[in-house]
Amino acid sequence: MPIDNDYFKNRQQQNKGGGNSGNNGGGGNYQPPFEPPEMFKNFGKKAGIFYVIIAIVGAMFLFKPFLTIESGYVGIKQTLGKYDEDPLRPGFHFIVPGYQKVIVVDTKVRLMNYASVETSGGFDQGIKLNPAINILDARGLPVSIELTVQYRLTSDGAPTTVANWGLSWEDKIINPVVRDVVRNVVGNYTAEELPTKRNEIAQKIQAGLEKDITKLEGQPVILESVQLREIVLPQKIKDQIERVQIANQESERVRYEVLRAKQEAEKKAALAKGEADKNRIEAQGRADAVEIEAKAQAQANKEIAESLTRELLEMQQIQVQGKFNEALRENKDAKIFLTPGGSTPNIWVDTKNKTRDTVINQ
Repeated sequence: MPIDNDYFKNRQQQNKGGGNSGNNGGGGNYQPPFEPPEMFKNFGKKAGIFYVIIAIVGAMFLFKPFLTIESGYVGIKQTLGKYDEDPLRPGFHFIVPGYQKVIVVDTKVRLMNYASVETSGGFDQGIKLNPAINILDARGLPVSIELTVQYRLTSDGAPTTVANWGLSWEDKIINPVVRDVVRNVVGNYTAEELPTKRNEIAQKIQAGLEKDITKLEGQPVILESVQLREIVLPQKIKDQIERVQIANQESERVRYEVLRAKQEAEKKAALAKGEADKNRIEAQGRADAVEIEAKAQAQANKEIAESLTRELLEMQQIQVQGKFNEALRENKDAKIFLTPGGSTPNIWVDTKNKTRDTVINQ
């Protein structure tokens, strides 16, 4: 409200008149008139601008024609019900209230868990919980598959995805594709094969999901990874597999014992063969030594025989005859035996000693 300056002027004139009469009368205290601050003197002229600014600020807080988009999110601007094709990137943006509105969607990596037992996802909106996928194996037995799928919404395709599939696009894109692919892959195996071919099945599931999600128009979702966490089998199949495993373990144990016995027998056979080879080599060595010695003796005898000439024999006869003559001097009963053919005598016997015969080999 503007300040009435005339009021202050009248009060100033009255104070001046009162002051003069008081002075003439010889009494009273003079007080100077009240002067308003300079800013209030011109307030009436600027009050309109001030009110406009206050109105604008209040309208901004009331209608919020702006918003901030954080990292990991994009905004989808909707103008009169129509989605803009270009998403709003993280940052500060203005909109026209009542004419435009913005839907903020998450583009970070999200998880979709399939589990038999419900687990708490806490307050993380990026984790969706679903029951385990129940399917029939190749023989019609029920099995359950637990897995986790990691995916994220593409930033550029977010407006089109939300326009075509709505805000519940995950339940319309990811969930049906995952269940369909898992059923097609696991349904080709028997329950007994599932645990032993776990890695093969996981690879086929991921390949099938990548193929089906990639071929969606505009590629609205990027598949990050698929983890096959658990294969839940019927109890009777578990018992059967356990029995087979126990039988296989026993078979392996028996096979190991047989192999060990075979190795032990081969070891003993090798030791025996080695001992036999050793004895054979030693016997062969002794035989070879005897043969070599015999050949040497034969060669020596041959050389001796070839060296016995007539003159040598006559000389040896003379030597023996001399020894006999010496023996006769001591024993006249000594006898001499001549070798057949009139060769040099080479034996003489002392007949005095009946218990001992003296034999001289020449």
